[in-house]
Amino acid sequence: MDSVKHFVLVHGACHGAWCWYKLVPLLKSFGHRVTALDLGASGVNPKRLDELASVYDYVQPLMEFVASLPQDEKVVLVGHSYGGLAISLAMESFPEKILVGVFVAAYMPNYISPPVTLAQEFFINRSKPESLLDTQLSFGQGLESPPTALTFGPDHLSVALYQHCQPEDLELAKSLIRPHGLFLEDYAKESLLSKEKFGSVDRVYVVLEKDEIMKDFQQWVIDNSPPKEVKFIAGADHMGMMSKPKELCLCFQEIVQQYN
Repeated sequence: MDSVKHFVLVHGACHGAWCWYKLVPLLKSFGHRVTALDLGASGVNPKRLDELASVYDYVQPLMEFVASLPQDEKVVLVGHSYGGLAISLAMESFPEKILVGVFVAAYMPNYISPPVTLAQEFFINRSKPESLLDTQLSFGQGLESPPTALTFGPDHLSVALYQHCQPEDLELAKSLIRPHGLFLEDYAKESLLSKEKFGSVDRVYVVLEKDEIMKDFQQWVIDNSPPKEVKFIAGADHMGMMSKPKELCLCFQEIVQQYN
């Protein structure tokens, strides 16, 4: 049935496949297939952060999964937050296997500038140090160099990410988040993304309107790399898959209907 799609869900920083637990059954109720992946050193993935030598070690589970798909299958690839950079690498490597890339309050690069420009815009121009609250930054290459990893603190989770979620969702996050590698050096490399591959895949951006951590950064990303379509989820905080799962599911349903 053409209306049935295969969704591949990719989490953001410090999170894992567990963050989609409300959305997965909703998508399945529409008959869709759903795969939620843990990237390297995330969720229940056995690797530790210090075992990831590059961003490609981090995205290896995603790359291996997409590579394993049947030749004639195309998936709906969804990236949340920092996961937008991960799915962009997969779109570049396997454009023929991606029906559409969906960026949910996500870093959505273009093929003209290195992806690191998004991280620089967010961390340098749009984030004040006090807004990080109790988030821990790691400087593996010295304090004079950019941070190499971060771990969200409980206060930051509560105030900036989960403020419209149920209390049990916040407690789940507090118990399951893991340190996240930023891989800024890798994302600074030229020619990671190309017009011929990444640029050939349709992209849709989903704005979470009550997102405190991304705020106007979402619009900057859209202007910097215009997608085919922009959707809006009212009342959704940064973790919209938990705060507004039904609305997000219906949004995804609307997106894929045009590909029947």
